Amino acid sequence: MGKLTYDEVAKHSSADDCWIILYGKVYDLTEFIPEHPGGPQIIVKNAGRDATKLFDTVHPKGTIEKYLSADKFKGEFDESTLPGEYKEQQKKEEAEEQERRANLPPMSSCLNLHDLELVASKVLSPEAWAYYSSAADDLETYHENKTVFRRIWFRPRILRNVRVVDPSTSILGIPSKLPIYITATALGRLGHPDGELNLTRAAAKTGLIQMVPTLSSCSFEDIVNARTEDGAPTQFFQLYVNSDRRVVVDMLRRAEKANIQAIFITVDAPQLGRREKDMRMHFSDEGSNVQGGEIQNRDEGAARAISSFIDPALDWDGALWIKRNTRIPVLLKGVQTWEDAVMACEMGFAGVVLSNHGGRQLDYARSGVEVLEEVVRELRKRNMFPSPAFQILVDGGFRRGTDILKAIAMGATAVGVGRPFLYAYSAYGVDGVVHAINLLRAELEMNMRLIGANTIRDVVPEMVDLRALHTHNGLPTPGDGSSVLDVMDKSRL
Repeated sequence: MGKLTYDEVAKHSSADDCWIILYGKVYDLTEFIPEHPGGPQIIVKNAGRDATKLFDTVHPKGTIEKYLSADKFKGEFDESTLPGEYKEQQKKEEAEEQERRANLPPMSSCLNLHDLELVASKVLSPEAWAYYSSAADDLETYHENKTVFRRIWFRPRILRNVRVVDPSTSILGIPSKLPIYITATALGRLGHPDGELNLTRAAAKTGLIQMVPTLSSCSFEDIVNARTEDGAPTQFFQLYVNSDRRVVVDMLRRAEKANIQAIFITVDAPQLGRREKDMRMHFSDEGSNVQGGEIQNRDEGAARAISSFIDPALDWDGALWIKRNTRIPVLLKGVQTWEDAVMACEMGFAGVVLSNHGGRQLDYARSGVEVLEEVVRELRKRNMFPSPAFQILVDGGFRRGTDILKAIAMGATAVGVGRPFLYAYSAYGVDGVVHAINLLRAELEMNMRLIGANTIRDVVPEMVDLRALHTHNGLPTPGDGSSVLDVMDKSRL
């Protein structure tokens, strides 16, 4: 069988007759289009074309073999037949990538997580930066996640022997060198060819726990194997609940086989929020159908291109069903009120993550740290806190060691950090993540000394002043350069 030419493949460029080139091979996706988790439009848009680069940043290795039968393979592709404009576009993209990284500053010049984010904003592709940095609507919640820490002040204790401080702790009974874990983030290979494996390897080097995401762009097996190879500590698994419960059971069994220590059900995303910066990049053209209704004929961005499988009907009964169908402890990720935290405790879940999805879902949702205060208060009233059987975690906006200590003083067991580590490895690979973690470690140790705490157990409620916590002053939202006029201006450059 001879190789297929570009002209031969291009003839199959409709929804009724759809061939696509992936990794130098040609596949017939016609029958698969209605089943694609990201909706049909992204496949139809790339019909008759080479979609390898787009596919590779979204899907783990082995995805094609998992979903397509052998008869859908039509043959090898003759890359020498690609039109000149394709080759020119590839050269242009490679040149742009080299230019972005040409003046990368030395990693040692990044003194904090904000520096790493700034570097990442310069080296990431516009599409990757839009996806990683985007948030819901007017970004009020996104900015609140960071500014909430400005309303919490310390009450340091003095004249304590703090020659030796120890920031280690345990999370769900599992030792951790710091009171932080690497929380789940999607599409890791948008920022680096090794994607989430950078996080696994950094966790191994620094003694942290990694939460493996459902929407990783590396396969679950690859991430687990990297943990074994590099001696990384325990992993958690973040679960987006599929409408097909057979898929959920399969994921639970794979997690059990891989010795995953906790399942975190994401409960704040029955529909993905509008992330307009991401949408403006036209990642998936017409987008995908999250709710199962009419196809939305507008650009929806990377987030919607990967998420239409999420079940919007998930309720408390569904969460309990998951809990009953696994021997692994189950927590709820995305709890935003004390009422739901109390219900989770009463129903026997192992804990909650107080989170608003990094400000990417509901704008004007309060920060996890603000919710933390009321959750601890109400659980204490019911003699449910503190309890080794129910732990409170929190994420969203953590950038400094002081941020982490404030949450610990308020009652959190640990905090999740996500975006900063994406930015770190997008710029510097696994070494960047290790550098980011070491920066947080140094800040934690310094500030533990300054507040008079030798261990994490010594970081107590009396060390923080929360009187201004619930004050929202309505400051103007900073711009993020993602308005339609900004996009038009950039297109003219």
